Amino acid sequence: MFKALKQGLRIKTFVGTTENAVQTQIWTALIAMLLVKYLQLKLALDASLYQILQILSITLFEKTAILQALQPSDFREDLPDFSNQLDLFRL
Repeated sequence: MFKALKQGLRIKTFVGTTENAVQTQIWTALIAMLLVKYLQLKLALDASLYQILQILSITLFEKTAILQALQPSDFREDLPDFSNQLDLFRL
């Protein structure tokens, strides 16, 4: 059971060594996983749980709406226009 919890909740190492510290870390990881699963079901997202966690970890400190961060976007729109930038190899 311990191995299944550790693999399923993606806890690599335990921060503390006391029973309370380990329980707190397991409960925190479990709650975070359940919240992300609820978000996935509520928004009917096609992305896997792992992909959603990756997107949320990348956009954690950005001021972006969750719906906007999880929606697929065309990355070409986000790229700046380099049309008047000089090219090094075309002199």
